[in-house]
Amino acid sequence: MFDSIRNHKTYLMGFLLILIIPGFVLFGVQGLADFNPGSEAVASVNGDKITQAEWDFAHRNEVQELRQSNPSLDAKLLDSPEVKYASLERLVRDRLLRVAAEKFHLQTSDQTLARALQEDPAIAALRGADGKLDIEGYKQYALRRGMTPEVFEANMRNELSFRQVALGVAGSGFTPASVADVALNAYFERREIQVQRFTASDFSAQVKPTDAEIETFYKENSDQFQAPEQADVEFVMLDAEALQKSIVLNAADVKSYYDQNAARLAGPEERQASHILLAVTPNTSAEDKAALRAKAQALLEQVRKAPETFADVAKAESKDPGSAANGGDLGYFGRGAMVKPFEDVVFALDKGAISDVVETDFGFHIIKLIDIKAPKAKPFEEMRAQIEQDLKQQEAQKLFSASAEKFSNLVYEQAGSLQPAADELKLEVQSFKGLTRNPGPDAGVLNNAKLVDAIFASETRQNKHNTEAVDIGSSRLVSARVVQYQAARTRPLAEVKESVRALLVARRSADLAVAEGEKKLQEWKSGGDASALPAAITVSRDKPEGQPVQLMKAALSADPKQLPIWVGVKLDGQGYAVVKVSKVLPRVPRDEASGTQEVQQYGQWWTAAESLAYYELLKERFKVKMMVADPRK
Repeated sequence: MFDSIRNHKTYLMGFLLILIIPGFVLFGVQGLADFNPGSEAVASVNGDKITQAEWDFAHRNEVQELRQSNPSLDAKLLDSPEVKYASLERLVRDRLLRVAAEKFHLQTSDQTLARALQEDPAIAALRGADGKLDIEGYKQYALRRGMTPEVFEANMRNELSFRQVALGVAGSGFTPASVADVALNAYFERREIQVQRFTASDFSAQVKPTDAEIETFYKENSDQFQAPEQADVEFVMLDAEALQKSIVLNAADVKSYYDQNAARLAGPEERQASHILLAVTPNTSAEDKAALRAKAQALLEQVRKAPETFADVAKAESKDPGSAANGGDLGYFGRGAMVKPFEDVVFALDKGAISDVVETDFGFHIIKLIDIKAPKAKPFEEMRAQIEQDLKQQEAQKLFSASAEKFSNLVYEQAGSLQPAADELKLEVQSFKGLTRNPGPDAGVLNNAKLVDAIFASETRQNKHNTEAVDIGSSRLVSARVVQYQAARTRPLAEVKESVRALLVARRSADLAVAEGEKKLQEWKSGGDASALPAAITVSRDKPEGQPVQLMKAALSADPKQLPIWVGVKLDGQGYAVVKVSKVLPRVPRDEASGTQEVQQYGQWWTAAESLAYYELLKERFKVKMMVADPRK
């Protein structure tokens, strides 16, 4: 076929022009781009679509950043449908905030941008003693993030504008302590209850269905005895991990890599810091915050004049219960252990230096850097195995990228068989019998939604053609073809009779348990002897004592004005429970520290709830549409 194309390429070019030129006239460049599979819309915001290609790009960037910050992280965990969908949600969120900022005419002034840049601890560290910015260092700082200084500043300006969209809600969240106390006391309120269970299995001996009853139940519930459609399939997989096993490294290259990367391979730097914390909560008023900031500034001047008194001042003034007694000492920690504003300052300080006042969600901090623990490079022989593993992974990724296009072309061009692709790339044709649309773990690499959809597509199923090469994550491409197909069917009664019998017995046993429980409930409500009830237990939302959710909901929602009160609860096919609620008890008393923490947490929950509600309102206003199913539902 390809020889014919090569021999008649002049005619072919003319034919293609006939096709392409009307395409430009009728659709334009964008219209033709829409035929690109990567241009398929996966979401839209205010009518502006987000394409599959944009989603893939955003997810790859997130995965790359995560792996750079945590090289030992298993890449397969980051390729799950749930994690990838979260990337789409973040992409939609960013697009929505951008649209909202534009529609609300929210802009960031040059002064606001300049102040944000000045307050960035990493940039502040680039200033000399005279306050002048190290321009070359600033360029390198931006370059490490893949940007020029101009692009970095434009991104920060946009980010500041986006923040304004939600700041009106997130920045104004306020929950009075009295309101929080009422809600928290109600939430942790306890109930003294007695529970009598009527379990379905206790009644199963009374259920003895006849063959006629089994047949009738089978006919009435035939949809529950379906054999799903299934296919026997063949498949081939191009896998970077498998390619890695065939790679042989040069010993000199391994040593050279070690010499060039010894500092990075040594591990992360750790720093020891002490701090003085003047704590705030979400309920702290603006006036109180201003007073605390002023006090922090005064303490800063005090310890800068006499740095040797820092530990004593921390013991006397710091409100951090975990470190104040130790003179504010937080010990050694690496990046990621502290909140970002705090961490950024710590890793920008010189040893022995004292920071300016730093504000975080916890309050106002004064930080002193005590020590820097630089990682110690490990000997080459100790690192050799890990380096070889890393180099093989890199080389395998290169081989995979080089082979991926060939693999995709071969399974498409030779659609009737997987063997040509397997022979060309030295892959194994594997098989699996009885694949369904909802495969279990035993299906291995075939347990992938996109691949399963391709396998059961009508063209693949009917013509027994190869599927396209499907990316299933973790640098793996798979193509499959149907060898034999069986449509969904109702299993004959003879095949499923015991399953039908078991289900019928379970349902009737549950009905008997419910009937007996409801009978006892009415008897006890009418004053019957309930002395045989089990001993009372005390339950609450945070301590359900092993009771099922339905029972807890009924017990905690019972009207406390009518105690004692009896309630009955159906237990989802497991039977019935009769609950006697005897007492309503206040929550277990809390100490002052726990109380403050709870109120602070409640304030954060309330603010988060208001912010989420506002975000949902924005999604509705700007017509956010998700065109991909959420795998978490």
